[in-house]
Amino acid sequence: MATYRIHFTWKDKARVINCRDLDMTHPYFVSLEKLVFPEPSKVIIGPDDDELRREFGEARSIMIPFQNVQLIEMLNEEVDDDTAKVIRFEKREPEEDD
Repeated sequence: MATYRIHFTWKDKARVINCRDLDMTHPYFVSLEKLVFPEPSKVIIGPDDDELRREFGEARSIMIPFQNVQLIEMLNEEVDDDTAKVIRFEKREPEEDD
């Protein structure tokens, strides 16, 4: 199963979050489900990981506005975080109803 790494801005700060399910069918948002957080270390607490866990840890899914997303990567579960396949991200214009 693939894991997606999404680079986005939230509250004027660059963020990176991983998820197992990604839906880009909504015209204005990227929907992230099955969020994946790094295992907390008992010795060292990463401030960015801890902040993401506090803000989004209880969320079942989150929807990020398209304009806040900079990059979406599709990672293979078997490989390191350093190896990624980049998915082309295109902005879709809403369809007009007649």
